[in-house]
Amino acid sequence: MSAPILEIEDLCAEVGGKQIIKDFNLTINEGEVHAIMGPNGAGKSTLSYVLCGKSGYKVTSGSVRFKGKDLLSMSTEERAREGIFLIMQYPVEIPGVPSTTFLKHAVNAVRQHQGLPELDTMEFLKMVREEGRKLGIDNEMLKRPINVGFSGGEKKRMEALEMTILKPSFAILDEADSGLDIDAMKVVADSVNALRDNKRAMLIITHFQRLLNYVEPDYVHIFANGHIVKTGDKHLAVELEQNGYAEYVKEN
Repeated sequence: MSAPILEIEDLCAEVGGKQIIKDFNLTINEGEVHAIMGPNGAGKSTLSYVLCGKSGYKVTSGSVRFKGKDLLSMSTEERAREGIFLIMQYPVEIPGVPSTTFLKHAVNAVRQHQGLPELDTMEFLKMVREEGRKLGIDNEMLKRPINVGFSGGEKKRMEALEMTILKPSFAILDEADSGLDIDAMKVVADSVNALRDNKRAMLIITHFQRLLNYVEPDYVHIFANGHIVKTGDKHLAVELEQNGYAEYVKEN
């Protein structure tokens, strides 16, 4: 039987004094892929930021356990080293920091935390170039500063590369399909599917069904007014695509 990797109980959180997450409950077991769908303003991205420890997002009550540990007591850096990864809706630009430098430090920080030897420069470059080619990322792009001057699709490909080489135990995809054409979305979806196994878990946050055509979730949750209002399988996403969220928002 799979063990829980993420356990959220009665979570409430606010931003700027306004409560956004309200009595939120969710358990994700090892090997599972969950999708959260909901209208704008429901609190989906806020949930991802709370789980990752972004500053400015205050938990007012409830608990979150990650692999049995108190997640809320960890710093953002500790959460990342423990295996939480976020593909952001709007990846940030980091001028002056080459992509390869950033990725090498990130990979070795995780390896050090896991008690593994660090990769030397040649080992790392061989790995990142091989994985980059699979995602349509060439060597010149790897030399550029993180996300500076990148198109929307290039930013998401770079995020997918980070996820691929870090191999997180829990990946959160916050609107990972935003701004992607069909070809780019398939590339990102392939990288997500390649990481699926019976230990790693994922949470996909999206407005639309289209990404879920390529990354099939085990569970789909409707998120409205700060909490989950309905749970189903992949067919629930099809229903939402056809009927929208109005009935769920109105009921809550």
